Parts: sequence; structure tokens; C-alpha cells
Amino acid sequence: MIRLAIIGAGSMAGEHAKQFQALDGVELVAVCDLDGGRAQAFAARHAIPAAYTDLKAMLAREEIDAVSNVTSDAAHKATSLAAIAAGKHILCEKPLATSAADAEAMAAAAREAGVINMINLSYRNAPAIHQARELIASGALGRIRHVDASYRQSWLVSHAWGRWDQDSQWLWRLSQRHGSKGVLGDVGIHILDFASFPVGDITAVNCRLKCYDKAPDSRIGDYVLDANDTALMRVEFACGALGSLHATRWATGHHNSLSLSVHGDRGALRVDLDAAKDRLHVCLGEDVHPACWREVVAPETPSLYRRFIDGIVKGHNDQPDFARGAALQRVLDACFVSDAEDRSLALAG
Repeated sequence: MIRLAIIGAGSMAGEHAKQFQALDGVELVAVCDLDGGRAQAFAARHAIPAAYTDLKAMLAREEIDAVSNVTSDAAHKATSLAAIAAGKHILCEKPLATSAADAEAMAAAAREAGVINMINLSYRNAPAIHQARELIASGALGRIRHVDASYRQSWLVSHAWGRWDQDSQWLWRLSQRHGSKGVLGDVGIHILDFASFPVGDITAVNCRLKCYDKAPDSRIGDYVLDANDTALMRVEFACGALGSLHATRWATGHHNSLSLSVHGDRGALRVDLDAAKDRLHVCLGEDVHPACWREVVAPETPSLYRRFIDGIVKGHNDQPDFARGAALQRVLDACFVSDAEDRSLALAG
């Protein structure tokens, strides 16, 4: 039995609790949040026996094997390093940190401590993206030439997820002062991974960021609304392919949509998670000439939560690990520099 504690008691922590409680061999034993009332309510809601406001006190419990870190982005480094120092295996929400230097320090600490470490790039749970990676690696598409990937959200124009202008869980994501790196840091990391996991490493980037006016004086209460809400990236991959990647909160008509198209000189594939998480479409072989697309059903893959627990049991660190999180953060950091300096940047190998 793996005994797991959750750090943070917000809405995403509830998803972690639900996923882990659905797994055999896992027991949720504690939750910690700076807001004691919220921690207590979370514990009651998910039948967790202990609630803390003191992270050090919770981590001192020897029977806790692992933690799931679901704090805000700016708190990831300090809370993760504390868990690692206490010898706990760790799953951390994305992005791993708010800078590459911090992410690399976290990856180094986890490696030196010998703890299982993973970052919750949740769209790795889609079987279709694993099938896409296998097809590309097999050479079925030939030499990759062009990639399109997008992450479209619309919560700045839709009330489907609640009122962004009245709820702190959305407002902080629009404010640099409250630790937000905007849509690029929030979900841009997903689309970077969604494209580069199957295609390969990104070696150069040119990025344009935009923050649109959303309120008088760009402020609502204590929240200065200055974080980017649309990001466009032109990238080059290690294989030589060029790509266009974008993320936005202004995609009217899309609640939470990820898509990917990969084109090679022998074939192509496309993934649309709105349509299905376990299916993709391919254009291969003789189908290239009439541009005929066929559906492929991807085999089931274990969730990232399952793989994290299995890694602890087997002593094997699965992907995506903290090193992967740090590599993606280097791309994100380069995007911010590229936008500020209006130039392309090459990424160190």
C-alpha cells in the first residue's frame, strides 16, 4: 500500500484525490493547505483522515511514502524541495517551476535524493498521443517536415467554467503579481509537450505574446490583469521540421481543445482530443495521393497517476520526469525572451 499525501486543497487537488482513490494499492492519508478551513473541508470531502496547515509537520510523518504537489505555480519549488528533502516520492503539477533555473534545481534535487519524480502533463493520458509517437518513431510518416499544434480555451468569453472576473481561481492566472506566467506558462507547457513528445525536441523558437484589455485600467480588485492570454510560437524541431504552436484563452467555441497535425514526406497524422482521446487519423502509403484519411484506434495506456504509483512500487522512474519538466521550462523561458526582444532563439542541446 502506497500512502500518499496531497499538498494544496484547490480544485485541481480534488482531481488528484479522485484519480488516486480510484487506484488499487493507494491510500490518501493527509492533505496540507495554508488555509486550515479549506484543508479540513477537503479532507472531509475526500475522506482523508488528517489535515495540516504546516507542511513540515505533515512531511515528518514517516508512513507517508509520496506526495502529490498541487500548489500554485510559484509555490512548486519550495514545496517540492521540502518533500524531496523528506525523502518523499513526488508528482508535481505543471509547470514544474516558473523558471528554468528553479526547475533544474528541482530535477537535480530529486535525482540526488533518488526519489521517483514526475510532472503531471495530463494529456500524456491520451492513448492517441502515444500512438502518434510510435508511428513517427517507426518511420511511417517518413521525414517530418511540418507540425501544427494548438491549445484552445475560451473561459475569457464563456461562463462554462464559471465567471473569470469574479473568481480568484481564474483571476490569479491573469496576474503576474500573483505568480502567473499567463497562458504560455499555464497551458503553453501542455502544447509544447503535446507536440514535442511525439515529434522530438524543440531546438529553436520565435514567440509572440499578447495581453488584451479585459477590465477598466486592466485591474479587478487586487488583481492587475497583465499576464499574456494568447501565445503564438514558431518552432524548429531537432529533426529539422518547422512548426506552428499556439495557445489562447480567447478561442470562442472551444472549451478546452487540443489538436496536433504532423506531416512527413511519406504520410501524415492528426490528433483531436475533442473528437476522441483514443483515436487518431492517418494518411499513409497509397492514401497520400488521393489525400484519404483513415481512423486508427490507439491501444489503452495506463494513466500518469497509475504510472507514478507503479514507478514507486517497481523502483523505476517513468516519464515525464522532472528533467522533462526542466527541458520544457527552458523552452518557455526562451519564449518570454523571444517576445521581449522580438527575435528567434536557439536552444542549447
